Amino acid sequence: MKKNNLIERTLILFKPDAVQRGVVGEILTRFERVGLKIIGTKMIAPDRDHYYKHYEEIGQVITRRGQKVFDNNLDIMNAGPVIAMVFEGIEAVELVRKLVGSTEPKSSAPGTIRGDFSHMSYGYGDAEDKAIPNLIHASGDLADAKQEIPHWFSDDELFDYSVLNEKFTR
Repeated sequence: MKKNNLIERTLILFKPDAVQRGVVGEILTRFERVGLKIIGTKMIAPDRDHYYKHYEEIGQVITRRGQKVFDNNLDIMNAGPVIAMVFEGIEAVELVRKLVGSTEPKSSAPGTIRGDFSHMSYGYGDAEDKAIPNLIHASGDLADAKQEIPHWFSDDELFDYSVLNEKFTR
């Protein structure tokens, strides 16, 4: 089946705080309810180097807030395992970003994942010298997704199959 170029793939990481709080299933349901299809999933505990490479591009933004903020982010990601997933769907990257909410939980609107499940502000994190537990990493844009997915998944870990809702959308 020929894929429409608006059918995108995006990476989601359920961060250690989401796994440890036991809210992964509830959050996952939100992605599935809007028609996103899981095409890859695994639970892993990468080392600091894996995260450093992942956040290298994003880290340029984080390090504008200071190297300590970047280092704290790497530390919080190593606090436990993560669940990595690749979703596929119509304009999946933008849709996921909308569902997830702002990177700073305090700024996230009610109804978004971060707005509903977390609350910490950058100010509090900076004052306490700690990373912000914000539950999820989501690819920032399509270019990020295209770089991040192969960093976390090999081609043979991604699956192509049909789901019922594709009958109505494709």
